[in-house]
Amino acid sequence: MLEESAPRPQKTAPRHGGHRDRLRERAAKGGLDALPDYELLELLLFRSVPYKDTKPLAKDLLARFGGLEGIGAASHEAVEDQVARSLGYALGKATRAVALDLQLIFDVTRRIAREPTAKRPVISSWSALLAYVRVALQHEPREQFRVLYLDR
Repeated sequence: MLEESAPRPQKTAPRHGGHRDRLRERAAKGGLDALPDYELLELLLFRSVPYKDTKPLAKDLLARFGGLEGIGAASHEAVEDQVARSLGYALGKATRAVALDLQLIFDVTRRIAREPTAKRPVISSWSALLAYVRVALQHEPREQFRVLYLDR
């Protein structure tokens, strides 16, 4: 006689699984420019936070720091603290990893933006001057004094 065993629990897909696929598909079809900032940030966070819904985290980060630029300018500790609060995690490896991933993306972006101005010794136009100042000083936590010689 066969013993009846308790039914095995079914594995359930995460609630956000379909959302992630839909968001990736929208990004592929419409381009990343078509996504609002919180969805763009969500796409980045998918890699750092694989098993949780990242929409609340993305919205919390944007609200606390005032936008993508603010997140990029924020200290590692402040971003890690917000990640912990939003996800309900204690500060630790997981929150450090998410904060580091975000810092990595913003720092790579800054370096890419600096390349054209770093390779040219001369700032030859008003737009080049604005680009230099924006990249070099925009995210500095303290006021700086710099001298730029703009005459020939």
